[in-house]
Amino acid sequence: MYEYGIDFAGIDAIDIHTHVEVDRHGHRATDDELAAATQQYFKLGPESGSTVDALAEHYRRRNIAAVVFTIDAESASGHPPNSVEDLVDGAARNNDILIPFGTVDPWKGQRAVRRVHNLVHEHGVKGFKFHPSMQAFDPNDRRFYPIYEAIAEAKVPALFHTGQTGLGAGLPGGYGIKMRHSDPMLLDDVAADLPDLTIVMAHPAVPWVDAQIAIATHKANVYIDLSGWSPKYFPPQLVRAANRQLKSKVLFGTDFPFIQIDRWRRDFETLDMDPDVLPLLFKNNAMRVLGLAS
Repeated sequence: MYEYGIDFAGIDAIDIHTHVEVDRHGHRATDDELAAATQQYFKLGPESGSTVDALAEHYRRRNIAAVVFTIDAESASGHPPNSVEDLVDGAARNNDILIPFGTVDPWKGQRAVRRVHNLVHEHGVKGFKFHPSMQAFDPNDRRFYPIYEAIAEAKVPALFHTGQTGLGAGLPGGYGIKMRHSDPMLLDDVAADLPDLTIVMAHPAVPWVDAQIAIATHKANVYIDLSGWSPKYFPPQLVRAANRQLKSKVLFGTDFPFIQIDRWRRDFETLDMDPDVLPLLFKNNAMRVLGLAS
């Protein structure tokens, strides 16, 4: 059972978006072909898959807490996920620096709802990760609302991939992965219908960034994490919004190991950011999303 052991006053930041790619049995989050294509897309080495303990040490050295997760896309991909229980156990071993999120396969219906309850109450996860393109579902399909209702009842956030994805990039047909499932406008419906659900839209949602900004501006329960892209490639309208109307809605995130934290921070320093926004972006907004601050 995971419990927080993080000195939130003492850490420098919270990375809201990191992946644990390999569990203690050596099982990867994706099959070999997709993993190889993803490594090539992000220009990673063959040993880039991060274990939970290696990720913890990497972040501990930088005095940054990290939200860790994997993705259960078994129904869509046929590939069983790496172990969520192993991930949570690893986060509990490293609870001074890691925060575990759960994942459920949305196509499993009531089993997914029960899985939400189990992961929250028996394992202590602090949120849930969805990847609509990889999991091949439209988030605003009401068949999936009971899952979100269980997450909202648990008072933990739901983090959804939005926009373009590197998964399947360069493969014929993109490996069957459809980007339309990750249009942020689908989440506008969810946010409106379930106002008690805290939603984080992961990544600058290229090519739908303007819609993403509008949704986060309009819906009090919606946030944006800045993972998945080097900051030097952030759309300028997103940088302007982060400095203005979205200063309390943007969250530091890298997409580690796909985007390395040192590179993200180095490239972020080139942006023209209001210094008053930085404490919000790097830690305070995440504290609110995680229910640790008002």
